[in-house]
Amino acid sequence: MYKWIGALTAALALVACGGPESVPGTPSATGVTPADLAALAEQYRLPDCPETDRETPAVDGGLPQTELACLGSGRKVNLAGLPRTPTIVNVWAQWCEPCREEAAFLREGLAELDGVSFVGINYNDPKPDWAVEFAGLVGWFYPHVVDQDKTLRAELPIAGIPTTFFVDEDGVIAGIHPGPFESTAQLRDLAATYLGAP
Repeated sequence: MYKWIGALTAALALVACGGPESVPGTPSATGVTPADLAALAEQYRLPDCPETDRETPAVDGGLPQTELACLGSGRKVNLAGLPRTPTIVNVWAQWCEPCREEAAFLREGLAELDGVSFVGINYNDPKPDWAVEFAGLVGWFYPHVVDQDKTLRAELPIAGIPTTFFVDEDGVIAGIHPGPFESTAQLRDLAATYLGAP
């Protein structure tokens, strides 16, 4: 059983970003090419996503098996195949005001939490070029994948964004935080509780 299942009730009650007012049908509708996104990712210093084995299955209580594109490079990423290190997975979009409000806390957490990896999931976001620019400007210099069609909603309790998952070194989701962080201290405390981070 998921350790974070008790947080689902709180997530359902959370008032968070539900979605943009209008979403174009496909990323190509924005007129942004893969080459454009790759150039933007380089400009804004977003690292490429790690290579993952597409065949790695999900562990019980872990992240699902996926083929999501990396924001910027387009490399396919299997979340279940991410390296087995304590990882903070933040679900966000550039149009989401609460996501913007917590941006500095994630940036500071990235700098302060030794031995913890960060992964972003750009979710239900119709403007990938704006997403790259936003992530770079706020200092989220870690890999991000794209779930524009909200496919993860069928596998994970994402009632709204931002939502953050704490994945332990065994690949199990040890905790979930629905809604924005209110401080870097709160992020550190949750990382200590769920991941044993110093």
